[in-house]
Amino acid sequence: MRWFHKDLKSTLSALLTVSTLSPPTAEEQAEKLDELRREMLALAVLTETNRSELLARRIRYAVQVETLWYARGELMGQLARGYGEQEAREKVVALDDLFTALLPRGLRSRPSRLDGSYRSSRPGL
Repeated sequence: MRWFHKDLKSTLSALLTVSTLSPPTAEEQAEKLDELRREMLALAVLTETNRSELLARRIRYAVQVETLWYARGELMGQLARGYGEQEAREKVVALDDLFTALLPRGLRSRPSRLDGSYRSSRPGL
């Protein structure tokens, strides 16, 4: 029960705390979006198929970061067909740092048991 109280307290504290970080300006956000777009395009052109050309076009003309976020799955699939799933995952996960500054918190990657960032909230797991 003690762990429940501790987690509940930290969760409530996080919800009620006001961030001291200033939000990025529109110019900074546009620069980060362009950098993310360039990185994704560099990965998309590694496989030369009709599908990769369509994906590259979608990435090139994406206006919102959410569009790029949802294109990651297709990019992962194309890279996995050409390079194997593990190498594709490594390349796509490398993009996560670029996404963190732009995405709303609800769309960010959750911790996975497959990598070292997972921490179970239940004791003994």
